[in-house]
Amino acid sequence: MDYIDLPPLLSAQGTVRLPGSKSISNRVLLLAALAEGDTEVRDLLESDDTALMLDALDALGVDVDALGNNAFCVHGAAGTFPAKDVELFLGNAGTAFRSLTAALALAGGYYTLSGVPRMHERPIGDLVNALRDLGADVAYLDQDGFPPLKIRPATILPEGVVRVRGDVSSQFLTGLLMALPLCGVKITVEVIGELTSKPYIEITLAVMARFGVQVERAGWQRFTIPAGSSYRSPGVIHVEGDASSASYFLALGALGGGPLRIEGVGCDSIQGDVRFADALAQMGARIEMGPNWIEASAPLSGKLRGIELDCNSIPDAAMTLATSALFAEGTTTLRNIASWRVKETDRIAAMSTELRKLGALVDEGADFIRVTPPHGALHTPLSGIDTYDDHRMAMCFSLVSLATTLRINDPCCVNKTFPCYFKQFAQLTQPVPVIAIDGPSASGKGTVAARVALALGWHYLDSGALYRLTALAARRAGAAWHDEARVAAVAAGLDVVFGENSIRLSGDDVSEAIRQEEISSGASQVAALPAVRSALLFRQRLFRQAPGLVADGRDMASVVFPDAQTKIFLTASVDVRAERRYKQLIEKGIAASILPLLLDLRERDERDSQRSVAPLQQSEDAQLLDTTELTVEQAVAQVLLWSNQGS
Repeated sequence: MDYIDLPPLLSAQGTVRLPGSKSISNRVLLLAALAEGDTEVRDLLESDDTALMLDALDALGVDVDALGNNAFCVHGAAGTFPAKDVELFLGNAGTAFRSLTAALALAGGYYTLSGVPRMHERPIGDLVNALRDLGADVAYLDQDGFPPLKIRPATILPEGVVRVRGDVSSQFLTGLLMALPLCGVKITVEVIGELTSKPYIEITLAVMARFGVQVERAGWQRFTIPAGSSYRSPGVIHVEGDASSASYFLALGALGGGPLRIEGVGCDSIQGDVRFADALAQMGARIEMGPNWIEASAPLSGKLRGIELDCNSIPDAAMTLATSALFAEGTTTLRNIASWRVKETDRIAAMSTELRKLGALVDEGADFIRVTPPHGALHTPLSGIDTYDDHRMAMCFSLVSLATTLRINDPCCVNKTFPCYFKQFAQLTQPVPVIAIDGPSASGKGTVAARVALALGWHYLDSGALYRLTALAARRAGAAWHDEARVAAVAAGLDVVFGENSIRLSGDDVSEAIRQEEISSGASQVAALPAVRSALLFRQRLFRQAPGLVADGRDMASVVFPDAQTKIFLTASVDVRAERRYKQLIEKGIAASILPLLLDLRERDERDSQRSVAPLQQSEDAQLLDTTELTVEQAVAQVLLWSNQGS
C-alpha cells in the first residue's frame, strides 16, 4: 500500500491485546541461541525485526522450530554459533544489528553484517571501539563508525575493564553486556557519560538473569560480568506485550474518551515504557493499572494539558506524547530525547516536519522538541503524513484521525513491530458515520441525498460537483477532457470553496455553470480517467466530518467510503431518468428534447459501467432502491429507515 486514509473518529474504547515486545523478543531469541539447552519462547512478536533475527540465527546454524501461536523452540548452541563464515543482512533492525555485532565479534568466526541504507547511517562506532578494547577484530567496510562491518576471530584479553559511551544509544551497552558472558572471564563495563534510555538496560539485565547470568552493577556507571558466566535455558519464557505499542492505544483512550484497556503489560512490567501512562496522567488523562493491564480514559474536563517532561525513561513512547500534544491546551516540551536522532530516522526532524504540516508551532533542538497546537482546527495536508520508513511515525500520527481525515503514506512500515496495527486501531474506534448513495446519472440520488442530509443534520457531498468542477476548470485551462495527465493536474489543484448557497472556482461563483449539460457530459468523461479519480479521492474523503456525511456519486460505497454504515444503490429506468432530466431543464428555462437526453444517458451509463477504475455497479452490501415508481419523499423515507436499521 502506498498510503492509508484514516477516517475522522468520534470516539475510541474497548480492549486490545498487545503483540510481544520487540525489545524483549530479540533479546530472548539471541540469549536462547547462546544458551545451553532448549528454550520454548512463547508470545514472540511476529514482525520484520524478529523475522530478521530468526533468519540470522538460521544462517548461523541455530535450529529454531516454529510451534504455532507465536511460540518457537530455540535449540541453544551453548555459547558458540555452528556456522563460522556467514554474511548477514539485518535490514533496519537496530536491536538485531547491535546485539549480533557484539556476540559475533566474540564468537570466533568470519562474519559480514549489513543492512538497508538507513542502517548504514546509524552510528555503531562506540560499540566497535569497546569490542576492539576486548581484542575483537571488527573492520568498517565503508565509512568509519558506521555499518557495514566485517568481523574476524577475536583474541580475547584477560579480565579487565572496558568502556563504552552511554549517551548515544543504550543498544551499545545492551549488545556488550549480552555478549560478554562468551568471554568466560570477569569483565567490568564502565559507562562514559550519562546513560540514555535506562529502562532498556533494565530489560537487558532482567532477560540475562532469566538465562542465568546475574550482572553486578554500581548504579548506571559500572556493570560487572562474573567469571565463568554462561547462559542456561530457563525452559519456557513468555514475552511481555510491547509497552511502546501500548502508548498509542493509551493515548487513543485518553483522546477518544475511552475507557480503552490494553492487556499484556501492567504495573509489574519490566519495560520502562509503561511509565508513559504516568505522563498521560500528568496531562490529565484518567489512568488505572493492574498487574497485566492498563486502562486510559479522557480527562473529566475533556481536554489534556501541555506538560514539560524529561523523557529519558520513555524514549520510544515519548513520540506518542508529541502527537498527543496537538490535542492539549498549551505547549508540551519533551526533553532528553537525543536518541531520537539515531533511530530508524532522525525522529526529532521527522516529527517536527510532519507536525508543522498539521499547523503546529514546533521548536526543536539537539535533544528536545516543543509542540504548541494551532489555533483552531488542525490542518489536513493533501500530500499526507510521511513516515520515513519508521513504524513509530505511522502509529503516532494515526491519533490525528481523532480530528480529521488523514492520509498516512507508506503505512506498511508498521510491519517492523506491529503488522496488524491499523486493523486493531479500526476495531477500537468509531468513525464518523457515512450514508453512501450510488447510482447512474439522473437517477435522483443528488436530490435524495441532499434531503436525507437535511433531515439528519449531517454534511452533504455531491461528488458529481467535483467532477463537473474539474471538467469546467479543464475547459478554462484549455485541456481536452480526454487528456488524462493535464486533467488530473487540474483536478489536483482545484481552488474550490463550497458555500451554503454557492460553489466558487478560483473565486468565481460557478453554481449554475457546472450544471450545464455540456459540463455534465464533460464530467462523465473526466470521471472515467483513472488519474483524475485518484486525484479527487482524498478531497472527497475530507467531506467526512462529525456528526455524519451523506455522499452521493457513482462509486461512493465501493471506493470512496467502503466502510460506510449505510450503502444505497439508487436507480430508475432510463426512460424515467430522461423524463426527469427533461423537466429539470424546462423548469430552468433551458430548451431540451427527450430523445437526445435519452441517448446521452444511455451513452453515460455505458461509459460509466465500462470504465477501468471504479465502474458503476451496485456494491454487494448495498441496498437496491429503484425509484421508478417512487416519489422523492418516499425514497428519502426509505433511506432514513435503512440508515436507522444500520446505526
